[in-house]
Amino acid sequence: MTRLRHAPRRLCAIALAVSLPLSAPASAATSDYHLPSLGGVPHAASSKEERLGRAWLRQFRAQAPQWQDPIAHYYLDRLIARLAPHSGISGQVPISVMVDNDSLNAFAVPGGVIGINAGLYAFAPDEGAFASVLAHELGHLAQRHFARSSERAGQTQLPTMAAMLAGMVLAASGAGSAGLATAMGSQAAMLQDQLRYSRRFEQEADRVGMKTLAEAGYPPADMVRMFKAMQRMARLQGDTPPEFLLSHPVSESRLSDAQSRAAQLSVADTHQDDTRYDMVRARALLHLHANDPQQALITLRQDDAAAAAISYLEALIDADRGQTQRALDRLDRLADEHPDLGLLPASAASIALDARRVDDAMSRSRRLLRFMPGYLPAQLTLAEAQLSRDPQAAYRLLRDVTSQHPEDPSGFTLLAEAAGRSGRTAEGRLARAEYLQLTGRIDKGIRQLDLARDAARGSNNPGLEARIESRREAFIEYRDALDEFS
Repeated sequence: MTRLRHAPRRLCAIALAVSLPLSAPASAATSDYHLPSLGGVPHAASSKEERLGRAWLRQFRAQAPQWQDPIAHYYLDRLIARLAPHSGISGQVPISVMVDNDSLNAFAVPGGVIGINAGLYAFAPDEGAFASVLAHELGHLAQRHFARSSERAGQTQLPTMAAMLAGMVLAASGAGSAGLATAMGSQAAMLQDQLRYSRRFEQEADRVGMKTLAEAGYPPADMVRMFKAMQRMARLQGDTPPEFLLSHPVSESRLSDAQSRAAQLSVADTHQDDTRYDMVRARALLHLHANDPQQALITLRQDDAAAAAISYLEALIDADRGQTQRALDRLDRLADEHPDLGLLPASAASIALDARRVDDAMSRSRRLLRFMPGYLPAQLTLAEAQLSRDPQAAYRLLRDVTSQHPEDPSGFTLLAEAAGRSGRTAEGRLARAEYLQLTGRIDKGIRQLDLARDAARGSNNPGLEARIESRREAFIEYRDALDEFS
């Protein structure tokens, strides 16, 4: 499992916020994986749009570097889940992706995909500021801005969307202007028309976002505060602002409208404790400043982070320096002081595993899961630790994990290894195939399914063979969606 180890890589992600109507949840597959079907959406166009959006996510994973941090990712998913019901989105839980890049950026694409750069954590000093960006992106999705732009331009949505998403993939994976050129392509006229409406759409997303914040327990003024910080950044960086400010320009009229709207909204139940966010932010800052951990500490202190978060960051730095016991002692003290913060014992378990204290990692993970059943970071750490002690137990746990999180590639990576170590050849190849299709390598995934089917047939397991064949049919549909980008 990849943790706080790699220095950030530069990419230039185009934050064109696009949105399409969200469909009802797809029915679960009949296999034990309970993987989602991309069919079953009432309207054919909606089904096609969702397939394209999910295909985009797979292409994105194949080409753009992701920040792999289960604790930060779990936090992001929970925050989105808190905001989404108030945004006007219905029928689908958004899927998130974190980009390994230190610049300010966030984006939303069809199929309910919300993406952020690791740099957003660095830029947003508190949870309210961070949540305001997510609420804005959810506003774009809820208001169907991309679909409305396409309809207004009189263009066919699906070819337009395929062209736009292809450009976003290229741009986000480092192709820069080449990606933008692809996005423009034969749709240049439509895009010019879209840009004429972007100011109104940004304003709509702001209004929806502020209402979302207020109903979720955050002051709407947090968005105004974030806008002012973005304005200062734009002035300081001149001709080279981050991509988020190019696609989401903060004009004086937009800021004035946001201030006016924020003054009209009240918050019934204000969310005030930023300790959990500060700790997740500490992880991001240490990742982004891996070569200079002191800079991460300086940033936290300058932004008046909770004292517990500073101690947490110091423990993470100790662990990176090989001072494992000192790090664990710090984390144990913090966990006693903040028993409601599951990320503290989860971090300790992960650090123990990195130090090859396998039994300690297992006991810490099990203890946490008794109090927080289904807490994904602890489940992944426990499963990884079990691989060397009890691969059968790891396999059983990971079957549950991948069933509950079918869009998370990391679970399938570990499941494939657990299946192999426990003598389940066909199941291992099936899990490997799922990992490959989730990361955009669909042809390799189909080849793995063929090998899985042969293994199931050789072991006289017709039930498993039927499940594999069903997944193969679904993979073909995925490949057809991916072809829209070629």
